[in-house]
Amino acid sequence: MKGRWGSSIAALSVMISSGAFAADLSYRKAPLPPPPPPLPLVYNWTGFYIGGNLGGGWAGGTLTDHFTGASFTGNHSGFIGGGQVGYNWQVAPQFVLGVEGMFDGTDIKSSNTVTILNGNVLRGSTKTDWISTVAARFGYAANNWLFYGKGGGGWVQNSATVTDLTTGLSVSNSNTNSGWLAGAGIEYGLTPNWTMKLEYDHLGLSNWTRASPLFVGDTITLSRRIDMVTVGLNYKF
Repeated sequence: MKGRWGSSIAALSVMISSGAFAADLSYRKAPLPPPPPPLPLVYNWTGFYIGGNLGGGWAGGTLTDHFTGASFTGNHSGFIGGGQVGYNWQVAPQFVLGVEGMFDGTDIKSSNTVTILNGNVLRGSTKTDWISTVAARFGYAANNWLFYGKGGGGWVQNSATVTDLTTGLSVSNSNTNSGWLAGAGIEYGLTPNWTMKLEYDHLGLSNWTRASPLFVGDTITLSRRIDMVTVGLNYKF
């Protein structure tokens, strides 16, 4: 009898122990999943900015004296430098729209001589004093990088002189003429407030014609186009 009770007690102990172990298993918490990786930082391009730029300009064109038919054609380069101000709207994580105005002074100038049929020697010279542009910008943002194109208009202060080296007569004139602008660039966000850019622009200008006292009924015409490559630094508010 005692042996049966002992066996029963032992079996009961095993059952209780198994139940307690099962209960421990059923309430054990699963390990927490690892935290998700941090989201990549997205650079904020929205805001007003102001900055400076410098670089080089290449002017090509023709200065024509219509009475004699003398034509002075050439491509000449020079230094340009100035500033810009604008505003960007980041309309989506990848797309940025903006508007920008730029003003640069230049030392682009050229001078050529030509001999006309009557033996007179004419010298023609041109100079670009300053360039101003207003353009819309449209770009694709890859975090700190912005790849953009731009299009708009520009105004250029040109001066031109034709001198008859044989007689000493000379005519000079200056004009602010306008044209269309197209360009493209790459901009990089150095910090939340500072950006740096590299930009190319082409400015096609309208012709301008002025009367010349060199000969009766004479006129001179200047046609001009300018290409610019600049490096700029902007502060974004």
